[in-house]
Amino acid sequence: MKKTLILGINALYLLVFSATALAVVKEVPQESLIPDNSQRQTALILNRVLERYHYRKVPLDDKLSEKILNRYLEALDPNKSFFTQADIDGFSHYRHELDDAISSGRLEPAFEIFRRFRQRVDQRVDLALKLLKENKFDFTRKETYRFDREDAPWAKNETQIEDQWRKRVKNDILGLRLAGKDDKKIRETLEKRYTTMRRRVHQLDAGSAFQTFVNAYALSIEPHTSYMSPERSENFDISMRLSLQGIGAVLRSDDEYTVIQKVVPGGPADKSGQLHAGDKIVGVGQGEKGEVEDIIGWPLQDVVEKIRGKKDTLVRLNVLPKAAGASAPVKTVVIQRDKIKLEDQAAKSSIIEADGMRFGVIDLPAFYRDFRGQAAGEKDFRSTTRDVRKLIDKLVKDHVDGIIVDLRNNGGGSLTEATELTGLFIPHGPVVQVKDSQGHIDVERDSDPEEAYTGPLAVLVNRNSASASEIFAAAIQDYGRGLIIGEPTFGKGTVQSLVDLGQFSRHKQDLGRLRLTIAQFFRVRGGSTQHKGVIPDVQFPTAEGSGKHGESSLDNALPWASIKPAEYHPVSKAPQLAMLQHKHEVRVAKDPGFNFLVEQNQEINRMEARKEVSLVEAERKKEWDEREQRALERHNKLRALRGLPPLSKLDDDDEDEFAEKEDDPEGINRIMQEEAAHILADYIRQQQPVTAQAD
Repeated sequence: MKKTLILGINALYLLVFSATALAVVKEVPQESLIPDNSQRQTALILNRVLERYHYRKVPLDDKLSEKILNRYLEALDPNKSFFTQADIDGFSHYRHELDDAISSGRLEPAFEIFRRFRQRVDQRVDLALKLLKENKFDFTRKETYRFDREDAPWAKNETQIEDQWRKRVKNDILGLRLAGKDDKKIRETLEKRYTTMRRRVHQLDAGSAFQTFVNAYALSIEPHTSYMSPERSENFDISMRLSLQGIGAVLRSDDEYTVIQKVVPGGPADKSGQLHAGDKIVGVGQGEKGEVEDIIGWPLQDVVEKIRGKKDTLVRLNVLPKAAGASAPVKTVVIQRDKIKLEDQAAKSSIIEADGMRFGVIDLPAFYRDFRGQAAGEKDFRSTTRDVRKLIDKLVKDHVDGIIVDLRNNGGGSLTEATELTGLFIPHGPVVQVKDSQGHIDVERDSDPEEAYTGPLAVLVNRNSASASEIFAAAIQDYGRGLIIGEPTFGKGTVQSLVDLGQFSRHKQDLGRLRLTIAQFFRVRGGSTQHKGVIPDVQFPTAEGSGKHGESSLDNALPWASIKPAEYHPVSKAPQLAMLQHKHEVRVAKDPGFNFLVEQNQEINRMEARKEVSLVEAERKKEWDEREQRALERHNKLRALRGLPPLSKLDDDDEDEFAEKEDDPEGINRIMQEEAAHILADYIRQQQPVTAQAD
């Protein structure tokens, strides 16, 4: 079975880089939305591969059939905007039939549901255009619009769903009014948005229907398993290359929005400091003056086509920042596309002084390895471990008192690098255990007895540290080699492989690929990093409110598990963690920098918890103004700490309080690093022997 090993949390999503443009798709006749023989064959093969090779053994039966139906309906209508409860009731006779449909290659039920979905989209768009034409909305009337209907019930009947769409159109109009658009521009924008929504659905062909359905099957088993059609496989290949071109952002679809899943370290978006995980892209324009197209409701593939482009060209994005909430007006971000080089993602070092000590900080955005250079026989090919070793040598020569390895937002990478990097800090021994679908356990070991650094060590992590980052942090913690500081990590403790489904067909045709979970990571002490992640020895208050984040928030995620510990030998005694935690809490309670982070985190949590917004224009504007004032006050407190003059307002260049720019005058990115240095200083003093005093 041919396969490609995948680590990290973002491999499924499309990266916005340059590639061969897709052909313009024409609208697909309703009568052509039927399965073909290739799709039937793919379904049969996919079923056999999942049952034989997936780490989690889930039989395709009536119980799974129910999950597949629910997930398929959610995939088609995630915000419950098109189907009514009557539609759902009408599909109920398929509840225990989809398993048989897949195992026999009889896919007609999935396509019948898809055709009904297209009919409902036509009806709802007709209603939206009618409401827009009437445009008689009272923005002083007390009512709210529920924009997040994921957990809401389906509309009971046509009357309910018509009222739901009335409020949706009213909210769309209000959002553009608050953004300063006049009535004519609002009408043009929304008319185009709604007609484009219908056209995009009409362009979805039988292949799109098939991919959505079989992914409902795959994702009902486990969230990191998914099918990629031949076309999507091409985009995945682009994302795995070392030298990339574009803005450097990983995107995903969330309801009708395009959401930034991750900003690629070293890319244009990262360097600009203007785009961040969780931001929603709602419009795309080309160059300095090109029209910004409203892309709400567009398929992800089409959004990617608009954003990616040639090096040195400009793209303008209309963005809803994550912390601004659904009621906020958009901001425009201009980014120059560029080539993303491995060097831009390489480890870097700096020095921080705290409590009379000097600490080296190694910022590591990814676990990278130049596999092409290695395959070509280059002796000095680029790798994480080699770069970090050089940085350690330099820091030791600079006589630092300790080293902090910063793994915040490091989503993973090479397992080999995670193992070898751990070896720089331990004598030798096992680093991680890998259990496959057959129950066999392999142990990844550091066999090199040399240690590049034996001094005080801390590892800084956050909720976006995942996969290879968790392997490294867990090994350092299990060996007692250093302190883990920050927030609980993402919790992805599984391994995926890419399986070419064509190899199982008689004629070896291209049937796409299956991203398949084949193994699970376990720490050397036996517990998994899956689900729970790595819990810091000293935990920051910013960890509060992160329960709906990471692996534990994903449907059907593998649970935490444990196996027999590997044979390993901790290198030091456990520190007095309660004392370190107490000193940390006392210190940050009075630290303006950390207060900034905590208040910022609370603002984000409040916005994420909201399900609805007011449709009263005055209330919406007041809410936005108050949020802006709170952000300004937070900024100015931090600027005062850094000795900078206060801002009178937050303009487009300064308003993004969540930026981690290379030019970071407020030192937002340094706040956690500085506190990690204080904690490491506490630890060093704690380990020093107490000198007896004479009476």
